[in-house]
Amino acid sequence: MLQIDVITLFPKMFDAITESGIIGRARDRRVYQFLPWNPRDFATNTHRTVDDRPYGGGPGMVMMAEPLEKAVSAARQRQISAGVRKPRMIYLSPQGRLLTHELVMSLAAEQGLVLLAGRYEGVDERVIARQIDDEISIGDYVLSGGELAAMVVMDAVIRQLPGALGDAESAEQDSFVRGLLDCPHYTRPESHEGVAVPPVLMSGNHADITRWRLKQALGRTQQRRPDLLAARGMSADERTLLDEYLVEAQGAGK
Repeated sequence: MLQIDVITLFPKMFDAITESGIIGRARDRRVYQFLPWNPRDFATNTHRTVDDRPYGGGPGMVMMAEPLEKAVSAARQRQISAGVRKPRMIYLSPQGRLLTHELVMSLAAEQGLVLLAGRYEGVDERVIARQIDDEISIGDYVLSGGELAAMVVMDAVIRQLPGALGDAESAEQDSFVRGLLDCPHYTRPESHEGVAVPPVLMSGNHADITRWRLKQALGRTQQRRPDLLAARGMSADERTLLDEYLVEAQGAGK
């Protein structure tokens, strides 16, 4: 069972993910165990202070080293007591490497993750240097804190764990698993506002359906994220499918 601890000033935020949907059901099935830690519980003064002005001046506040390190140490010790040999310590940071499917799979293979969700202008650099194994970013934009980023990491990782999804093939068919965007999906009714479901999807021919879905995934990726195709490469058969898609799209005036 994967152990996940989060260092956060707002532990209640995580109820939204751990008590709902796929991630909530996975917690009920004991696919993972989650525990938040509030640095304020480790502050030493009566005001439970966890931030202070930055040395050198400038706007905003910086999270202090001492309460953070105590919270991180408590989380690490809990995981070790639960049988985790070496928890992977992660700071959610705009300076980190970008979260990708490959990184998600690497995290899903760990025994334990400790996620540090920063606030304000960031955390004291000495905490990062002393405690953190990895810095991860979910994109090139600014959030009010690391909690939402930590939830993204949790959601992406937990759904890859055995027993998290009802359909064992669901995770294997997700976008990015093959380095491609997902194909279009349809459900009832067969016609909506004059637009019909592609006939191949109702043909019952699984080989044709698989081929159509791959063709659509290749085409969408080429149109929307060509960088993914450039990094991934294509087989000769996939190249043929992509060429077919482009010809069909041009004929349809897309």
